[in-house]
Amino acid sequence: MTKMQAWLRGERGEWYVVVQGVLFALILLGPRALPGLPIWPTNSAVRWLAPVGLVLALAGMGMGALALLNLGPSLTPYPRPKVNATFVGHGMYRFVRHPIYSGILFTAGGWALYRQSTLILLYVLLLFVFFDIKSRREEQWLQEKYREYASYRQRVKKLIPFVY
Repeated sequence: MTKMQAWLRGERGEWYVVVQGVLFALILLGPRALPGLPIWPTNSAVRWLAPVGLVLALAGMGMGALALLNLGPSLTPYPRPKVNATFVGHGMYRFVRHPIYSGILFTAGGWALYRQSTLILLYVLLLFVFFDIKSRREEQWLQEKYREYASYRQRVKKLIPFVY
């Protein structure tokens, strides 16, 4: 089988990466509003959400960057772990099982608040559901590869540190 055939079959989870890219594009470049969807309130009671969103986005970027560094050579864009990867349970991975996804979600949520867009918040909610689904498949592969993953999974939350 050629590399292209393997990619098309999605043996490493390639299609998850494609869908993820589409959702990222919607969040960054998609419309902020649609006819019939409630628009963001413009009163002073919610103006404080824009700077809060900026802080949340920056915190998410920091979280994701640290998680990338924690993974080191085990990093892959695909949900299936690399053949030569090692289990990582330190750094950001002590607080949440998928800190890169968490960082992206916090960044995207902060972006939605900064842009003051109900529609972008809906895209972020869709991204959250997608990451929940993607992480289920990823965790099946992780559990197959790492004996210690089952106990790690019991101790550490999935996407939102200390919550979920």
